[in-house]
Amino acid sequence: MNQLPGQLRPAILQANSGGVEAELQYLSKDSRINRRYVAPGAEVNTGIYEPHRVSIRNGRPIQDRFSLDANGFVVARHESAIGDFRSKAEVDGRYTTEVQELVRKLTGADLVLPLGWMLRASDEVRRDAQPPASDVHVDMTTPSAARRARTLFEHARTGHGQFRRFIATSLWRPFSDPPHDWPLAVCDAGSVEDSEGVPNLMIVTESIPDRASMVEDLPNAENLPAAFVFHFNPRHRWWYFPHMTREEVILLKLHDSDHSRAWRVPHTAFRDPSFPNAHPRESIEFRTIAYFL
Repeated sequence: MNQLPGQLRPAILQANSGGVEAELQYLSKDSRINRRYVAPGAEVNTGIYEPHRVSIRNGRPIQDRFSLDANGFVVARHESAIGDFRSKAEVDGRYTTEVQELVRKLTGADLVLPLGWMLRASDEVRRDAQPPASDVHVDMTTPSAARRARTLFEHARTGHGQFRRFIATSLWRPFSDPPHDWPLAVCDAGSVEDSEGVPNLMIVTESIPDRASMVEDLPNAENLPAAFVFHFNPRHRWWYFPHMTREEVILLKLHDSDHSRAWRVPHTAFRDPSFPNAHPRESIEFRTIAYFL
């Protein structure tokens, strides 16, 4: 299990703050070919997943006590100047700058470079938004994260030395009215064993192929981007933050090259049974890599 320095062991891990019971989709131990095909407005996994009913604690009463080093995620207030998150021009321009500045502030990094962003929506199929990701996952494996960090840095800072540490992050923000039908749940990094996680290859395509094609041999599979997907572990500690507004964000670690700290956060969308009249979720997630020089 991820061992944290003594001063980073938070008492909040034992806090009883209420929450909900919900089903999360974990990878089955019978699953053999694990791939995620991503097309505009659609995502399909070839892996076998199974529901497990878990307790997801309400982190609202203690949200200021979570930290990146101890838990792998933080909740922060941030009022964006973006008028329409569906506007590619606004997100590519002003929002990219906002995210870089916010991630630099929250991590203390020297340099933050953008990796890209994605819209998600739970109520309709659109080519500009993906459905909520409803399996327990982390967006990068350790080799994928290291490769992307090195390539991105070399492209942006050729001839300008090296970095000593990097953190790949995702900044998640809802922009539809609360409460949401499919909120985000995050798993406390301190409850995840270092050995956990199975690679799930990601293939981006214009349309989802048929099942037979999806499980064929792939050339150069080792060079494809890959995520971690997880088997059920009853020791996982899950949190969520109900009624999030567009003025709030969750910053979570996808990978920290310093494994003496919390270094990754499994996460997933889940159907929240608490609010029968919940609003469809619309959200934006923006991935970056923060470098310490």
